[in-house]
Amino acid sequence: MDIVLGLGFGIIVEVMATKLIVEGGHKLTGVVRVSGSKNAALPILASTLLTAEPVVIHNMPDIKDIRVLGEIIESMGGKVEWLGEGIVRVDNSGIDGEKEPDYKKIKQLRASIMIMGPLLTRFGQVRMSMPGGCHIGPRPIDVHLDGMEALGAKITNDGEYYILNANRLQGTKVVLDEMSVTGTSNVLMAAVMAGGTTEIRLAAAEPENNNLVACLIKMGAKISGAGTHTLIINGVDKLHGGEVEVIPDRLEAGTFAVMAAVTQGEVTIQGYVWDHLDLVTNKLKEAGVRIEKVDANTAKILKTVSLKPVEIKTTVYPGFPTDLQAPFGTLLTQAAGTSKIHETMYDGRLNYFKELAKMGATADILDPHRAVVSGPTVLYGKEIDSLDIRAGATLVVAALAAHGKSIINQAELIDRGYERMDEKLRGLGAKIERVEVEEPIAV
Repeated sequence: MDIVLGLGFGIIVEVMATKLIVEGGHKLTGVVRVSGSKNAALPILASTLLTAEPVVIHNMPDIKDIRVLGEIIESMGGKVEWLGEGIVRVDNSGIDGEKEPDYKKIKQLRASIMIMGPLLTRFGQVRMSMPGGCHIGPRPIDVHLDGMEALGAKITNDGEYYILNANRLQGTKVVLDEMSVTGTSNVLMAAVMAGGTTEIRLAAAEPENNNLVACLIKMGAKISGAGTHTLIINGVDKLHGGEVEVIPDRLEAGTFAVMAAVTQGEVTIQGYVWDHLDLVTNKLKEAGVRIEKVDANTAKILKTVSLKPVEIKTTVYPGFPTDLQAPFGTLLTQAAGTSKIHETMYDGRLNYFKELAKMGATADILDPHRAVVSGPTVLYGKEIDSLDIRAGATLVVAALAAHGKSIINQAELIDRGYERMDEKLRGLGAKIERVEVEEPIAV
């Protein structure tokens, strides 16, 4: 990284940025394997902080967010070692609770908030800054802090850091203000070594949360109620190491299904867990996508020539996931008629339509939560900007369906959530190239 002084603009920093160059119009064909779930792997990696014994995690996605969380753990004295593809060994015996996590790394990753619960319950204290992450609208951490406070933590905030202390957390009834996935995970991890029994009401029931519960049980936790909105945790004195496994990423599976459909391709998706994608599958079928069940964990997208308009409303699991709203938005630009999207979760999740409009898409953003999409429209290759992880993947969907060549800027955002997406797409016949360039930014 080169640093130069800008004239009147402060410091200009040269940083490496990623661009994806996509030549549209090629049908995807073949077999693709879905990687481990980002949203399951992050809390599972954070849960290793609960024990001083080694934990081996299988089917770990090698993506930027996982690498950053691993670096945060190592900044406190832990050791995160990649043993091979998808296999990570974490040894946190070197963490004593005194060394604070890396401030700059915390600021890079929203999911870093999930180290709070494990550190607090294991060491009785934690001091950390406000986490960073994608800009998709306000995402306060009140549900996390309220949960810790209910378990007996004393919390102070000096304007930059949150400081939490507790001799030992005590089990109680915790009623979450919302069915937050990360909030549920954080409070759950704090409760596994709290004294007595904890009952978490309005707990998220996503497959990723259930995956965390299964891993914690393997490590010695006593938890019941997985898959429901009420979790019962009987606190134990300590957890032990072991071997755990991350479930396939249902969001990646859904994204590849959409990519196959918009290119009129035929793709077999290994890691399409049907029980995790009920409503997504229904909406694909309603939109005219020809999808065939191969087995419980495999789907095949057959050539889809005509698409129909549908209405999408995002909500908590088992409803339609907000993280697949954007890819479906691109799918709907190719449907014959008017589709409606109601994004109930985040204010900034519809901004990708501004980039799709550059390519020829027709969509009216009625307000931060509602859009109307008219189709079918012909998409043309343009230079477009990734806005966040899911919007970035959405632009890849659009580029694959477009006429001509597209240049997707800030593609490093995609790498935060999708493992080797460009490589997997090339394996399916896509014409996609990754380019690393130096770009100046003012700091």
